[in-house]
Amino acid sequence: MIQTLIQIQKELKVPKNQYNNFGKYNYRSCEDIVEAVKPLLAEYGLLMTISDTMVNVGDKNYIQATVTLTDGDQEVKTEGWAREAVERKGMDDSQITGSTSSYARKHALNGMFAIDDTKDADDLNTHGKKESMIQLIRRNYKSNKETIDNFLKENDVEKPQELPLEKVKELKLILEGK
Repeated sequence: MIQTLIQIQKELKVPKNQYNNFGKYNYRSCEDIVEAVKPLLAEYGLLMTISDTMVNVGDKNYIQATVTLTDGDQEVKTEGWAREAVERKGMDDSQITGSTSSYARKHALNGMFAIDDTKDADDLNTHGKKESMIQLIRRNYKSNKETIDNFLKENDVEKPQELPLEKVKELKLILEGK
């Protein structure tokens, strides 16, 4: 089973065919990954299932997505997590949960199939400007000031300009509703 998974990881190609107009970057969706891997699963005789579990931590809801691969005898599992936004402009509750599920599933699939899902280096590029990443985010997400402030508070950030890159990326994903 492990050797088969290694082979699938080697053969799987999932181009970033989706485009985010606001952020100006290409990405791959959960659906793109599933569509690309199905022929390989059939070729190697593996069954893949994906399930979600809602987990409440404090006052936050998370989706825990689990991807399971089996050959009928052995199985391999990976998990992906995403936090559900309290509200998102233009989305009802079921849409928020659905987009959170899709994002958690994408992370679980990335883990299972060893897909590097980092964005292009330009994604957070300031293009020579002397503004910090957090300044750039504040400028690009003006309507989400409260979300940004809450994120900084929840992460005990005293100097936003010194926010680590990983936290900047996490904040950006929250703002994009992923």
